Parts: sequence; structure tokens; C-alpha cells
Amino acid sequence: MIQVRVLPFGILRDWLGATAVAVELPEGASVAALLECVTAKLPARQPVLTLRGIAVSVNAEYATAAQILHDGDEVGLLPPVSGGSSDETTEEMPVRTALTREPIDSEKLIATAKRGEDGAVVVFDGIVRNNTRGRQTLHLDYEAYEEMAARQMDELARQALSRFGVRQVTLVHRLGRLLVGETSVLIVVASSHRAAAFEACRWMIDTLKKTVPIWKKETFVDGAVWAAGEPFPVEIAVTPPEGPHEG
Repeated sequence: MIQVRVLPFGILRDWLGATAVAVELPEGASVAALLECVTAKLPARQPVLTLRGIAVSVNAEYATAAQILHDGDEVGLLPPVSGGSSDETTEEMPVRTALTREPIDSEKLIATAKRGEDGAVVVFDGIVRNNTRGRQTLHLDYEAYEEMAARQMDELARQALSRFGVRQVTLVHRLGRLLVGETSVLIVVASSHRAAAFEACRWMIDTLKKTVPIWKKETFVDGAVWAAGEPFPVEIAVTPPEGPHEG
């Protein structure tokens, strides 16, 4: 037998009722076998459909359903995300990414990104709005699988550099509690040409919202809910086997 440590995130943690669960499996068990075991732990009235469309990580790397698990592995159960980190501000860094619990200083980061050779600096400044679908927002709480999110953010920024040929990318995401008007995510792309900067910035926020394991809980005047995320891309989404519960 082997034992793995399962870390559910976002709404999956609420459903399983724990921040970490130790699960014993036979030698040679796969991710799919683990999901079958986890399905059995869901509340009797919780449909199996709740695990469909999730992604799974093994030791902070995305995994497939067929991946074989080993004793001591750390397995993350990742619901669709809400839409390497370094806090250095060295001027020569082509990539600057960070997760932070402090307010994001947008003006400073934008100013730091600019250089004389740039023809454009394109910025996406995601802020907390005061309502969602007509419900008044009190605050948002962001949580992440931090080790994995940091790696994914760094990789995302480096892909933007090579894919769009821009000079510099800054990507910072806030965690913890945010109030209306505060910045949750800041992307700054500096380039000699505006078209590349625009395209890189749009691609980064769209990809971040689908692949980086960060979740958002919205608290309204009349209740709270985990924000429904965008589905994971098909190449990383994992579907568990059918379980014993009725849908």
C-alpha cells in the first residue's frame, strides 16, 4: 500500500470538509483510482458531477488520469480557477512575477516596466467591482495552491516573452481579502510594438484565468459563494470515473 496527501482547494475543500486528506491506495494506483476513492468520500447528496472538469496536480505539476502515484506524493484537486515568484524589482529582469498579500502598487510597477526602447506598455489592472450580476459585493477572498501558482505564473510570463516577442512582462496576483476598488491582478507588458503588447496582455489574462490555481470567494450582502471558474483546457482537465452517487 501507498499513502498520498490530498489537498482540495476552493469549493472542493468545503465539500470534503478538510484542508488535507491522507488516502491509502494499492501500489501502482493511478490518479483515476484516487479520484474514485475521493468520490466515495463526498457527502451522500453531493453529485459526482462536482468532480468533473477539475484538474489534478501531483507534486505541484499538472497530471493526467493515467499517471501512477507513489508513496508520499502530494496531490492537488483543483476546481476551475477564478478568473517562482520573485518580489525583486531589478530593472534588467525580463520577467517579474509575484503572489502577494499586500496591496499592489500599480503605478510603481508600470513606471518600473518602461524603457526608452519601448513603443508601448499595455496594462491589465483587474480590480474588485462593487457587484456581480446585480448582487452587492462586500469583499473577495483569493486563495491559491501557492507553490504551483507561482510556477505557473512564471512559466506563463516566459511563454509570453517567446510567443509574442515582447521585451518585459510583469505579472502580480493578490491573495487574501480584497475590498471594492483594490487591484486583484496586474499585468504589464512592455514592447517596441503596440500590437505585440496588446496580444500578449490579452493572452496572459485569458490563460491565467484558465490554468493558474487561484480561486475567488465572493461575499455579498446576502451570502457568499465560490466564483464559478472557466473550464480547464482539455489537455489538463481530469474526469473521474462514475461513482455510486446519483446525479
